Amino acid sequence: MNERSSRWIRHFHTTRDAAVRLVCLPHAGGSATAYFPFSRAASDTGLDADVVAVQYPGRQDRRGERCLDDVDAMADAIVDDLGPWFDRPVALFGHSMGATLGYEVARRLEARGTRPLGLFASACRAPSAQRIEYVHRRDDDGLIAAIRELSGTDSAVLGDDELLRMVLPAIRGDYTAVETYRHRPGRELECPIHVLVGDADPVTDLAEADAWRSHTDGGCVVEVFPGGHFYLNSQLDGVLTSVAARLHEWGVGATPESGRVGGG
Repeated sequence: MNERSSRWIRHFHTTRDAAVRLVCLPHAGGSATAYFPFSRAASDTGLDADVVAVQYPGRQDRRGERCLDDVDAMADAIVDDLGPWFDRPVALFGHSMGATLGYEVARRLEARGTRPLGLFASACRAPSAQRIEYVHRRDDDGLIAAIRELSGTDSAVLGDDELLRMVLPAIRGDYTAVETYRHRPGRELECPIHVLVGDADPVTDLAEADAWRSHTDGGCVVEVFPGGHFYLNSQLDGVLTSVAARLHEWGVGATPESGRVGGG
C-alpha cells in the first residue's frame, strides 16, 4: 500500500514478511514516536510482527489539524483508516488512553466482521472501571504538573516550557477524551485481551486492571511488571517477550525460544 495515504498510521521499521501487524496506540499526550523504541526493539530482536503506530491529530506532522477530544470520534476515524493495513492479521497494543481507544477500535472492527487477533491493554483501567477525574479542567500549570507527575511526556519537551505549552492543546484534548469517556454496555469483545500493568502504577491499580476480564469472551490474562505508569520504558525487553509469546498463543509468529526476542 502507499503508506503516505494513511492519515493515522506511521511506520518506522518495516518487517515485510511478518506474520502479524501490531497496531500501537499512544497514551494521552503521546504521539506515534512514543512507539519508536518499541518498533526498533521489535525489529532488532526478531519479533514476528510489523509494528505500526497511530498518530493522533494535533501533534508532530499533524499539528495543524484540530485535536479530537472524544474517544468514540477517534475510534471511528482510526477504524476507517485501518482497512489497507489488514493485508495480514492485526493485533492492537494500547498504552494508557491508547488501551481504552484500542478497546473501542476492536469493538468497531468486530461489529464490521473484522476480528483482531487480540488486544494488549497496557497501564489502563478497564473501560468499566473508569474514575471520575477532571485533570482536563485544570489551568495550564495544573495540567503540566499532572504530566510531570507521571513522567509520560518526552523529557526534552518537559524541560522546554515554550515547547510544552505549544503541545498543551493536544494534551488537554486527550485528557478530555479519556476523562469524559464512559463505557457503553453491550456486546463485548470476542478477541482475547492481555493486560499489562506496573506494580507501582499510581493511575491503575491491580483490581482495575483485573476488571478487563469482563470485557471479553475470548479470555483475559493479567501480567504485572515492575514499575509505575510508564513501566514500559524500563521493561521493554520483557514486554516484547510477553507479546511474542501471546501472539504465538493466538496463532501467529515464533515462540520466544525459537527466535531472539527480548535479548539484551
